Order: sequence, then C-alpha cells, then structure tokens
Amino acid sequence: EVQLQASGGGLVQTGGSLRLSCTASGFSFDDYTIGWFRQAPGKEREGVSCIRTRDFTTYYAGSLKGRFTISSKNAKNTVYLQMNSLKPDDTAVYYCGAIRSREGTNYLIQAFYDYWGQGTLVTVSS
Repeated sequence: EVQLQASGGGLVQTGGSLRLSCTASGFSFDDYTIGWFRQAPGKEREGVSCIRTRDFTTYYAGSLKGRFTISSKNAKNTVYLQMNSLKPDDTAVYYCGAIRSREGTNYLIQAFYDYWGQGTLVTVSS
C-alpha cells in the first residue's frame, strides 16, 4: 500500500521557521520525484518545491527559492522542506506528493502526480 505521511506543520510567528517531513512507503522511493504543494484558503493548490530522489535535483517555485530548501534522506524514504523567514502569505495546508521521475516532466504541476499525502497545516501569524 502506497503511503505518504506529511508532518511538521504548526503555528509560527512571522519570520519564524518550520521543517516539514514527508515519509513515503509502498513504492520504490528512488524512482520517484517527491513534491511539496500548498493550498491556502480559497485558493488553488500550487507547487512549492520538489526533489528527484535518484540524483537530488531540486525544483522551486520562483518566488520561494531562497526561503525554502528541499532535501531528501533516501535511506529513510523521507523528504524535508525547510521553510525560513515565514510570512502570513505562507499560511496553507502543505501536501506532499509523488510522481515517477521521467524526463521532460514539469514536476511543479499537481495534475501529473501519482500519489498524495494527507497534508499538514502551516499557520503564520502576523
């Protein structure tokens, strides 16, 4: 059974940091790209960042690069999203997803993803 477990969300003040974790099971981790997406109230889900676990190539939404860092610990089937200098606009439910890695894919498009976790809520207070 495929499972993606997202954790690490919580309440933080503006300027604070959080580290999200996504732990996967039930598929060959090294064959997949793991992505983080977020959905704010009343908005569509948007791509945040993703990492191709076989070679650790990373992708970021342009506006977030520099504040967010994605990494992978393949031995633990876990991908992390370190979020720094958080702003109220970062408030959202953060989801992790998995997509089989293949050339030419835009990994920041949610429609292409094969599996999803349940989401973890991040709230940034002003």
